[in-house]
Amino acid sequence: MVKIIDVMKNSISDLCGIKASDLLISINGHEINDVLDYRFYLYEENISITIERNNNLYIFDIEKEMYEDIGLEFETPLMDNKHRCENKCIFCFIDQLPKGLRETLYFKDDDSRLSFLHGNYITLTNLDKRDIERIIEMHISPVNISVHTTNPELRCQMMHNKRAGETLSYLKMLTDNGIEINAQIVLCRDINDGKELEKSLNDLSKLFPKLGSVAIVPSGLTKHREGLYPLKPFDKESSNNVIEMVERINDKYALSFGKNLFFCSDEFYLLAERELPKEEYYEEYSQLENGVGMLRSFETELDCFLNLLTEEECKISRNVSIATGYSAYEFICRMVKKVQLVCKNLNCTVYKIDNNFFGTTVTVAGLITGVDLIDQLKEKNLADELLISRSMLRDEGDLFLCQTSLEEVEWELGVKITPVEQDGASFVECLLGIKEV
Repeated sequence: MVKIIDVMKNSISDLCGIKASDLLISINGHEINDVLDYRFYLYEENISITIERNNNLYIFDIEKEMYEDIGLEFETPLMDNKHRCENKCIFCFIDQLPKGLRETLYFKDDDSRLSFLHGNYITLTNLDKRDIERIIEMHISPVNISVHTTNPELRCQMMHNKRAGETLSYLKMLTDNGIEINAQIVLCRDINDGKELEKSLNDLSKLFPKLGSVAIVPSGLTKHREGLYPLKPFDKESSNNVIEMVERINDKYALSFGKNLFFCSDEFYLLAERELPKEEYYEEYSQLENGVGMLRSFETELDCFLNLLTEEECKISRNVSIATGYSAYEFICRMVKKVQLVCKNLNCTVYKIDNNFFGTTVTVAGLITGVDLIDQLKEKNLADELLISRSMLRDEGDLFLCQTSLEEVEWELGVKITPVEQDGASFVECLLGIKEV
C-alpha cells in the first residue's frame, strides 16, 4: 500500500471522492507497492481501486480512457524509497568524492524503476528472479544495464559483490522474453580491457537483436582515492588500443547485424588524439548520456544552425569568453572558429580549466567546480560574458558540485555567466546572444 498525499482538483479521483491521506491498496485486485505497479495496472479503461481510510476499505469503480491519469499524487515519484546500490565497485566515482559536498551526491542508487523512468543504469545485483519476472510481465523495455564484464569471477571482484557473477544470467532471461537491453562497460585499465573486453563484447553480441547498444567508457579517477583499489588512467596508447578493438569487433558483426552495436565514449577518442567517427557511425545516438557521439552530434547541430542564421544575425558584434575542461578544449576552440568564419564580428577567448578540486586526471567540463573557475579566471579578461557548460551545475541550475553558487562565481569574477546547454544550436545562440536564457 502507498499513501496518497494529494488529489488533483476536478480529477477523476477527486470526483469519485478519493482523498489525500487515503492509502492506495490495490488496482483490479493487484497490490500496489510502487510506481511500476501503479502505472502498469492503471492503464486499463475500467479499473476498480481499493482504498483504506480510517482502517476501513472502500472500493471505487472507475471508467476512463486507456492510459488516462486519475489525478493521484504520492510522497515520492517512485512511491517508496530509492533502492540503494549494494556493490562497492573498484571504480565507483562516489567513493572518490571529497567530504563536504551536498549529501545527495553520496547516495548510490541502483534502482530498476529509475532505469525505466529516467534511463539510469542498473547492475542487477539487488534483483532476484521474481524482480526479473516482474520486468518481463510488465514488459519494461529497454532496460539499461551496467555489465562491465561478462566474466562472472571478474565481475564479482570488480563490484565486490558475490552475486555479481550469477546475475549475468538475467541478461539472457530478459532478452529471451522480448526485453531490449542497452549496456555499459566502465573500463578499468589492465583489468577488464584487452582480452576481457573482447570476450565481453563477443558474449554480449549473442543477445542481438535484443541488444540495442553497448557503451564503453573509461573509469573516472579523482585525486581522492586514498585506501581505494589502485587504478591507472588511460593514456594515448591504451585508448587507441581500446578503440581499435571495439572497431574491429563492430566490423566483425557489421554484415550479420546490419548496424554498429559497440561504441567508445568521446573521451577515448580525445585521449587517443583521434578524429571522431562520422555521424552515420553512431546510428541513432542511443548512448548520448554516456558521452558517446555527443561531440559529433554537437558539431552537426552547429553546422546546421549556422546555415540558418540570417544576414543580420551574422553581423552581430559580440565579445565573450568560454571556460571548458581540458578534454574538450581543442574541440571548443575549433567550434568557435567555425562560428567566426560566418560571424566576423564575434570575438571569443576560450580558457582551459584544470580540475584542481577533483584532480587533473578529471578532464571533463561537467565536473569543473566554481572554486576552480574563480581561482583560474580571477585575473583573466572575460569580456562581456562568460559561457560555461550547463552540465557544471546541478539540475536546478544554481550550484556547482563544490556548493559554490552561480551568483557567487559571477560576483567573484565580475562578469555575467551564462550556462549553455550541450547542443550545437544553443552554443551558437549563446555565442551571438540571440537566445533568452
